[in-house]
Amino acid sequence: RELLPPWLVIIAGLTGIVLLCVSTKDVPITPLRTKYGIVLDAGPSHTILFIYQWTTTKANKTGVIRECSSCPIQGLGVSNYSDSPQKVGKNLEPCLNWAQKEIPAEQHSQTPLYLGATASMRQLNLTHPTLSDGLLAALTVALKSTPFDFQGAQILSSPDEEAFNWVAVNYVLENFFKYDWRGQLVPSRKGMAGVLSMTGTSAHLTSEVEEGNQAPKEGMRLQLYGQTHNVYTHHCPCHGTDQLRSRLLSMLIQ
Repeated sequence: RELLPPWLVIIAGLTGIVLLCVSTKDVPITPLRTKYGIVLDAGPSHTILFIYQWTTTKANKTGVIRECSSCPIQGLGVSNYSDSPQKVGKNLEPCLNWAQKEIPAEQHSQTPLYLGATASMRQLNLTHPTLSDGLLAALTVALKSTPFDFQGAQILSSPDEEAFNWVAVNYVLENFFKYDWRGQLVPSRKGMAGVLSMTGTSAHLTSEVEEGNQAPKEGMRLQLYGQTHNVYTHHCPCHGTDQLRSRLLSMLIQ
């Protein structure tokens, strides 16, 4: 059996002594802080409160979020309270109180809260602007009274609403980015999907205008995940679900 050279034994011993004498401490790994946001989607027939969460991780300077929970508001859509705007705030209270329990108390003041109203409020604003202003004022008072960071309550234009729908669909389909086998964010390399949305009175087809083509003036330019998207919505009036239902009934009668 061969013995180690004496000089190697001495060096190994000295190394062990040094390692034992040097003070060490664990280097803590700072966990990614979870942040929250609240969106109230005020549609024609009902309102839903959504809670989103994200961390400091970003993909090309754009946040990566996920929906963690939601709370349907009982009752009708906000436009139905135009004759009694003082009731609209009371209607939101159960879900707002629920959100305070879902989100850690120490993060309430840093949690943005936003309300976006859609088609029925747009119609009310066209026919009775005073009533729609009164409703928005009542909503603002109710949402400002919460401990959250109120960011505003507004009526979304039709192009804005359809552009948001386009972003949401392509986000869920992972067309902006995806996770690779290491769990890291990488470009998706997939094309963007078009979105067809239908209301009671009309249909809307939203798609991206290809690079090199001239974007219509009504289009929107979006900067998301390091890329620029020119999004355009084509409106098809009188092609909504109400008209389709009427045509179907007519065919069945005939």
